[in-house]
Amino acid sequence: MGDYGWPPRTEGFGRRLDEHERVDARPAPTRSRVVDSAVYAGGRRHASPATLADTYRCLQELDGAMAWIGLYRPGTGQLRSLAREFQLHDLAVEDAINAHQRPKLERYGDTLFVVLRAARYLDAREEVEFSELHLFLGPGFVITVRHGEAPDLAAVRRRLEADPQVLALGPEAVLYAVLDQVVDGYAPVVAGLENDIDEIETQVFGGDPNASRRIYALSREVIQFQRAARPLLKVLDALTAGFGSYGTDEELRRRLRDVADHLTQVVERVDGFRHLLQNILTVNTTLVSQAQNEEMRSLTAASYAQNEEIKKVSSWAAILFAPTLIGTVYGMNFTHMPELAWRYGYLFALALMALVCGSLYLIFKRRGWL
Repeated sequence: MGDYGWPPRTEGFGRRLDEHERVDARPAPTRSRVVDSAVYAGGRRHASPATLADTYRCLQELDGAMAWIGLYRPGTGQLRSLAREFQLHDLAVEDAINAHQRPKLERYGDTLFVVLRAARYLDAREEVEFSELHLFLGPGFVITVRHGEAPDLAAVRRRLEADPQVLALGPEAVLYAVLDQVVDGYAPVVAGLENDIDEIETQVFGGDPNASRRIYALSREVIQFQRAARPLLKVLDALTAGFGSYGTDEELRRRLRDVADHLTQVVERVDGFRHLLQNILTVNTTLVSQAQNEEMRSLTAASYAQNEEIKKVSSWAAILFAPTLIGTVYGMNFTHMPELAWRYGYLFALALMALVCGSLYLIFKRRGWL
């Protein structure tokens, strides 16, 4: 296996299982979590073992072979069995069990542990769904642990099996193909986010009150996408830095550089999305403030008009109250009242009413109430 960059197998790899490990490697619940297990020789599928124990045995019997074991949300017992057989580091196994890791690359002796974050855009819900993928690569084996629906590793396997010359390069070829699939899966997500941003711009300038909520939700998705894609640049940089030390095939070097170029474009576009959403949020805040100011002006104008009407009503009420008061006083039927027997009392009462009403009218008119 040293011809494609991996160190030779260390002592203990491919050893025979004792009876305890044989039982632990093939419990019924864990077998159902093996999506596909195959042993390759010369870039071609040599066997498709039904159990992990059969895979270990086949790999031991066939010199220069490579096992590719694909798991989907495996149980702890299954990963522990793989860890014993391929001497995987406990910390890497713990990460694969717990998931929720950021993209990274770590070397444990002759074993490479890679964490990837895949993404896919769900058109029906207009959301981005993220999933996690862990890879263990070593001399003669590849273990993929998938926590989610993406990426489609079955398609990756079919593509590599259709090109035995590339698959014969070993675990590094599988790593390249998986990286390429993950990065290619980012393209539909970028297109979906871009379409969502265009819709949000229409909502903002159309005065949709729900625009702020959608901007916030989309900003969170963009940030999560950044956390999935940006750290992957460091992973590719680390792989590129190890080209010379691990004797990576020249063709794989070119293909990995192409993946890095595509990833850089994705990261740059996602960074632009984040800045654009910040600007849209600022514009939306400004437009909302302007709309609120216009509403306040309208309310103020309505309140002013209402106050003017109240002034008029109050003025006329005061004017009409004066003759009512005078008429009420002189309408009282007491025997001893001033002016009751006066000849000009009636005219005096009318004149007093007119004088009071006229005076009040002039006062309110001068103050602009009428």
